[in-house]
Amino acid sequence: MTNRYNWRTLLLELIAILAMLLFMVPFYFLGSNSLKTFGEILLDAATLPKSLNFSNYERAWDIMKFPQAFWNSLLITVTSVAGLVVISAMAAYKMVRRPNKLNNTLFLMFVAAMVIPFQSIMIPLMKVAGWFGLTNSMWGLWLCYMGFGSSLTIFLFHGFVKSIPVEIEESAVVDGCSPYGVFWRIVFPLLKPMTATVLLLNSLWIWNDFLLPNLIIGGERTLRTIPLSTYSFFGQYTKQWDLALAALVMGIIPIIIFFLSLQKYIIEGITAGSVKG
Repeated sequence: MTNRYNWRTLLLELIAILAMLLFMVPFYFLGSNSLKTFGEILLDAATLPKSLNFSNYERAWDIMKFPQAFWNSLLITVTSVAGLVVISAMAAYKMVRRPNKLNNTLFLMFVAAMVIPFQSIMIPLMKVAGWFGLTNSMWGLWLCYMGFGSSLTIFLFHGFVKSIPVEIEESAVVDGCSPYGVFWRIVFPLLKPMTATVLLLNSLWIWNDFLLPNLIIGGERTLRTIPLSTYSFFGQYTKQWDLALAALVMGIIPIIIFFLSLQKYIIEGITAGSVKG
C-alpha cells in the first residue's frame, strides 16, 4: 500500500519549511551584518549589505589574533573530547558489566550531578582551582571539562553498553582475549554510533563555551579561546558589532562543518542507547 500525497502532507511540509526559515533568520542577520560597516548596521540591520565588505574579517582576524585563538580552541576541544570518550567509555563499561553496590552508587552520583546548575558551584570551583593552581592554565581548563562533561558522557555510554550482547565478550575471552582486549577490540568498535554522538555533543559544548574559560583562563591573553577573543570587541562604552559579527562567523564555520559531518549519528546513537537495556 503506497502513501497518498494529500493536503495534510502538504501542510506538514509547509510548516517544516516555515520552521526552517525561522531558524535560518539568525544566520541571515549574522552573515549579512558581518559584511556591513558599523554605520550600516546601526541604520538598518535587516537589509542586505550594499557591497561585500570583507575588511571586517581582516581587522577581526588581526585584533583577536585568530590563529592563536583557533589553535587554543582546537587544542582544548580535541584533548577534552578525546579524554571524555576514552575515560567515560571505560567507566560506563565497568559499571554495566560489574553491577555491584559501588558501581551502582557511582552511576547514580554521576546522574545526580547532571541536574546541578553550573552557576551554583562557580565560587567553590574558583576557590578549589586557586588552591591547586589550576587558574590561567590550559591544564586546569582541561581538567574542569573532564569533570563537568563526564556525567552526561557516562550516562550515554552506560545506556548503549547495555545493548551489546554479553555473549560476544564471552566468546572473545574463550579465544584468549584479555579484559582490556575485550574492551578495545570488541566493545569499543561497537560503540561507534554513541561515540560519534558524544564527540558531537561535547565538541559543540566545549567549542562554544564562554563561561568556564572566562573563569579559568580569562586573565591569560595567550590562552584565550575564540569565544573569549570575540568578547574583546564588547567594551564598557563601545560595542564593535561589525568586527564581532565577523569574528562570530569565523568561529562558527569550523564547528558547523564538524556538525554537518556527524549529525546523522546523533539520533541513531541516542535512540539505540535509550531504547534497549
